[in-house]
Amino acid sequence: MYYVYILTNQYNTVLYVGVTNNLIRRIYEHKNNRVDGFSKRYKLHKVVYYESCSDVRKAIEREKQLKRWHREWKKNLISAQNPTWKDLSDTFGLEKAE
Repeated sequence: MYYVYILTNQYNTVLYVGVTNNLIRRIYEHKNNRVDGFSKRYKLHKVVYYESCSDVRKAIEREKQLKRWHREWKKNLISAQNPTWKDLSDTFGLEKAE
């Protein structure tokens, strides 16, 4: 299974779209700043959206599609599934390691 996900910061001001084959591991890495780059720099630790796909090519295609979307479209997608923009990883049982 593959996952396309959207992260944000505590203020919901920055959005990041990613793809992975292990959502729990990848979110753990983001939350604990083990991923250098954009998500670490902007403290993107909050998962506000994700979807699954069984085909890696389709998952990558969907990630690229979402990355091209306007911010408003992404916000609408998130709000349709997660109106309060809560951290969906809370249901994963992850804790921040620090």
